[in-house]
Amino acid sequence: MKDVATAAGVALKTVSRVVNGEPGVHPATAERVRAAIGRLGYSRNESARVLRRGRTATIGLVIGDVADPFYASLGRAVEDVAIAHDCLLLSGSSGEEPGRERELVETFCARRVDGLIVVPAGADHGWLRPELEAGTKAVFADRPPGAGLDADTVLADNAGGAEAAVRHLLGQGHERVAFVGDAPAIHTAAERHRGYRDALGGRYDPRLVAMRPPAEEAMRADLARMFALDRPPTAIFTGNGRCTVTALRALAGRKVALVGFDDFELADLLRPGVTVVAQDPARMGRVAAELLFRRLGGDEGPPEHVRLPVRLIPRGSGELPP
Repeated sequence: MKDVATAAGVALKTVSRVVNGEPGVHPATAERVRAAIGRLGYSRNESARVLRRGRTATIGLVIGDVADPFYASLGRAVEDVAIAHDCLLLSGSSGEEPGRERELVETFCARRVDGLIVVPAGADHGWLRPELEAGTKAVFADRPPGAGLDADTVLADNAGGAEAAVRHLLGQGHERVAFVGDAPAIHTAAERHRGYRDALGGRYDPRLVAMRPPAEEAMRADLARMFALDRPPTAIFTGNGRCTVTALRALAGRKVALVGFDDFELADLLRPGVTVVAQDPARMGRVAAELLFRRLGGDEGPPEHVRLPVRLIPRGSGELPP
């Protein structure tokens, strides 16, 4: 910058104003500075600039799986908010492994990110407390942090959405409603199972429940076991988008009413269309990112616990009669 000032015959402060787009420089002088910049090949050192402010202008995002459309949509929304705040987004997938989640968070913190947005994989986040006490801001999305930590969270109404789905099936005349969900250790799966159970009340039958990571062969075995019961299910509630797609493959054309939690691409083009409880991952990512940047801007209020609404979208599969 000093070389530019010398070449243009101006003060160092004048060059700084031109580079930063500040007012108060005569147009002819500004043009002379820009010409000197062009001749000398000068470029502003962004790293030095943000470090002088005590910030790195980066945030870290830890999600479950970047290949999952839900997390892809959430991550894109976080990135859009980060760009609007002149920040770079660093992201990684935990693969639902607590050890990998912690490794990613610690790597981001070692790179001095200004803040974190985390979709938790583990059940205990007390290990993150020293980083938060040192000034790193964190928001948890989709699931709350594990025991030992109270922090900003942005969740969907998982139990309420599941209850609405099952009540919808009961309203179509179904008495035997099965639940096929993800592993019970996952917060969202447990909450959706809770809503399912609350909606059924005295009709709840544990033999109609299967909870484990979605895989087609395992799903076929679970459904075959349920359909072999003396009173088999006439309807199925699936706990997330992957479970829904896996169940549709495993059912292989069997006419069973179905409502899935999470919308997914082409759900409206199947025959019948798939009735879903839709949440908004983009809105979740946007709300989480905006909350994080409020914290980075100086908001020191108590932890916020945001619960986003979901909505039932009837398309035909959930309206099939028993």
